[in-house]
This record gives sequence, structure tokens and C-alpha cells, in this order.
Amino acid sequence: MAVDNLKELYMDYLISSTQLTTCTGISKVLDGEISHDRFTRMLATSTFDSRNLWLQNKIMATELARADEIKVLSIDDSIMAKPHTDENEINCWHFDHCSGKSIKGVGFLSALFNAQGMNVPVMMELIRKDLVVVDGKTGREKRKASIGKNELFRRMTGQCSQHLYIDYVLADSWFCSNENMKHLFKRKLHFVMAIKSNRLVALSEEDRKKGNWINIKLLDPGQAEKMVWLKGLDRPLLLTRQVFKNGDDTANLYLVCSDLGLSFDQVTALYKRRWCVEQYHKAVKQVTSFGKSPTKRVKTQSNHFYLSIMAYSKMEILKIRSNTNEFQLKSRIYYHALKVAMEEVKKLSTNQYKKVA
Repeated sequence: MAVDNLKELYMDYLISSTQLTTCTGISKVLDGEISHDRFTRMLATSTFDSRNLWLQNKIMATELARADEIKVLSIDDSIMAKPHTDENEINCWHFDHCSGKSIKGVGFLSALFNAQGMNVPVMMELIRKDLVVVDGKTGREKRKASIGKNELFRRMTGQCSQHLYIDYVLADSWFCSNENMKHLFKRKLHFVMAIKSNRLVALSEEDRKKGNWINIKLLDPGQAEKMVWLKGLDRPLLLTRQVFKNGDDTANLYLVCSDLGLSFDQVTALYKRRWCVEQYHKAVKQVTSFGKSPTKRVKTQSNHFYLSIMAYSKMEILKIRSNTNEFQLKSRIYYHALKVAMEEVKKLSTNQYKKVA
């Protein structure tokens, strides 16, 4: 059987499974018609990467790129915790800026293309900490990536813009560096990004030239957009602030936008579409078995992770056809399997009763 056919079977297995996904497991599901060795060899010798992901999703992405509505590309990273798996260059310690601490697992960065209610992962890169360095503070060895997330961000947006028409790039404050914004300006890509509250801005071109900088926390734009000059950039941006309240607690979300023709409502509505990438992260972890492979080697782990992302793309098509979401579709598959299992138990119980009688 060709590798492509094995790949499709493995992806279907990832979508269907609710337990650990193993080569022995899929062979048993197929009643031994395909030996587990063939799936093992596929994971150990094939190469599934971002290029394969693009080739699989190219037609769907380019079709969506022709849509009349606004098309966005969300870039975001996530970590799949795998604390009990041996450490290597992809399963290692990563700082989780959501929890504020380091966790052991697999870090990955995705480019998710969104239009017409569909999410298409067009690129995914694993964060490979392939260098071992000595920490200057502790004197201990630690792993470090030779290619950081911000460099991957620039590579991804550059490559995606060559193949797709993108109206806006969306990202959180981790990627809102001057270098990244200059890269997007050079690529003629508009963006909406969250920005940290300690950044400095000037309120006019004249103030920028004179070096009259103020902290954005001192500004109170209200429910409106404000034109500012960010320190380190020579082009104006729109700045907005959203205030979120939870009882007595309040939180501010500052956004910068390169499209000076947008209103406050348009900027905030665009950034809300970044939530799709958070749903995507949740889906690949819970629906397509991203973290459920017990593989130990970097090659087999990497191939499994990419196949999980490719399985998500397949699930995206299935959910449109079934007019549901990924989690409801997964539940439907699970309960159908449970029904078959209960019928088998009933059959065995009936046979046993007849045998005793």
C-alpha cells in the first residue's frame, strides 16, 4: 500500500481515537490487514512537514483566498504538555506566557488562514530547541532554539503572502516587535496585533522627531481609535484600547493596526477573529490526538504531530459537510463506536447465556 494511503488511514485513526494512538492499535482496528510494522516504518522513514501541510491544503486555501469577504492569517504558538515523555529537541521545556511558568512539552507555531467561516492551517513549525547552552545565571545547561519564534513568524508571513491574498495578519503581543512590523510593512501586509502596555509612542510626527515619547498607559482613547507613532517605527499606526471588567477587576487590551482607515469597531472586530486560532489549538489537542502518541524519537514524534494537524484539516471539511463543529463530530463518532461496542457486548452475553443453558 502506498504511503499516501497509509497516511490517510492514520489520519482517520487520529480523528476516531479517544485513547493513545499506536501503530499496533491502528493495525488491530484494521483486523490485522495492514501490519503495525508498515505504520511504524511510515512514521520512522517518511518526512511530513509544513510543505506537506501546504500541499494538502493548497486547493482549499486558494479557493478561500478568492472570497469577497475579509481574509485573515492568524499566527500563534501553543504548547502540548508531555511531562512524562523523555526530553529531546522538540519535547523540552518551554515558557508558557499564559501560565507564566515553564512547562515540559512540544511547542509549535501555526499559520491559520481564515475566511468564510473556515480555518485552514497552511503552515506549522515545531519549536526545535536544538542547541544546548549554559545559563549565565544558574550555570546549568539548557536548551535553546537556533530559530526563534519571531524569526519563524517572519518566515511564515513571508511565504504565506507569496501564495495567498491576505487582508490582515493577526497576532498577540508576543509577536508585536518593531522588527516584525517592519517586515510586514515591507511585505505590504496590513496587521492588527496586541501590544504590551509598556511601549512608548508619540502623538504626532513632530513629537516623534523631537523624541517626545509617552507610555501608552497614559493615553485614554476611550471607545475610539487614535493615531500614534510607535518608538522605533517611522510610520503611524492606529491605537485602540479595550477595557474588560470582571467584578472589581479590570483589564486593558491595547491593539495596534496598520490600516489607518479603520474605525475602533472594525479594529476590534478583526482582532476577535484571532480567537479561531485558539479554537484550532484546542481541537488538535482534543480531537485529532496531537499529544496521544507514545513515540519516543524526534522523527516519529514530528511526523505524528504534522499528521495530526493534517487530520484537523480533514476534520474541518467533515464538519462543514455535517453542519456541526469538531467537538460535536468527535462525540458523534465516539457514541457510534460506543453503540457498536454495546451491541458486541450484548451479542457475547446472549451467546454465553445460550451456551450455559
